[in-house]
Amino acid sequence: MARYIAKRLLLMIPVLLGVTFLIFALQLITPGDPARLMLGDEATVADIEAWHASHGLNDPFLIQYIKYIWNIITKGDFGISWRTGKSITTEVVSRWPTTFLLALLTTAISVILGLLFGITAAKKRGTWIDSLVRVIAMIGVSMPNFWFALLLILLFSVRLKWLPVSGFYGPKYWILPCMTMGFLGAAGQMRMTRSSYLDNMGADFVRTAKAKGQTEAVITRHHILKNALIPIINTACAAFAMNMGGSTVLEQIFAIPGLGTLMVSAINSRDFPQLRASVILIATTVSVMNLVADILYAAVDPRVKAGFKKSGAKKKKTEKKNTEGEMKHA
Repeated sequence: MARYIAKRLLLMIPVLLGVTFLIFALQLITPGDPARLMLGDEATVADIEAWHASHGLNDPFLIQYIKYIWNIITKGDFGISWRTGKSITTEVVSRWPTTFLLALLTTAISVILGLLFGITAAKKRGTWIDSLVRVIAMIGVSMPNFWFALLLILLFSVRLKWLPVSGFYGPKYWILPCMTMGFLGAAGQMRMTRSSYLDNMGADFVRTAKAKGQTEAVITRHHILKNALIPIINTACAAFAMNMGGSTVLEQIFAIPGLGTLMVSAINSRDFPQLRASVILIATTVSVMNLVADILYAAVDPRVKAGFKKSGAKKKKTEKKNTEGEMKHA
């Protein structure tokens, strides 16, 4: 298992390098000169050239990329913001917890609701309850998140005046944005849970458990749900990745000071170092959460863990066989 985790950590390196290289390449084809935007229309050609030289933009593309990666690896330095002149590392690190907390809370809401309603729909298959849950899930999948957010603001903030409209300063401020993303994310989780649950309801081990006199609750918790968790975990991790990268719209609507708001500001001002750092941090977080998902697979499904042990044992056997062959030749 430890070898598998180490292997996955090593595989994260080319993924993150690919993300940074892609962001750098997009910078070259993006229209508009950031120097002109920073210095204003009255800037002379000499001023623009001096600004390019001071920010290292006159170097070849690969040189810029290598210097950028080297500073991140050796110093943890993402550079200086072109717009504010402040350290990017300090800015993104201060905003990352907000986006991470928003993604974590919304994913937890979507998973809990998806499990509850998905299992209920599967148990009541063919009834009006099943039909109602499926209709709600279809509406949730089809509804844009910004539209649902505006509806919640109109109801709970404007009309009822129960909740604040903007900010992210405490639990009361978390409710509306988390409800928006959590409820809509639960729609996909409901459908996956229902489908996975139904696939396991007719399995032989479920019939055996019923024949032994196990209660419905025990069968659901220890037999059906444990075997149905693999696709559910996969869907939850995909939802978390979507919430991390797709929270930009909601952060704008609810004025949440997270990475999404920072990215929009960086795009508008052509502050490419700020944008690169935000994307790299989100990509790193998603990669780590995917690793956590793989570890959860092994914890939930013994067959996955057995596959890790079998692979390691097979490799050791091969190495031992090769060593014995070399000793015989010697």
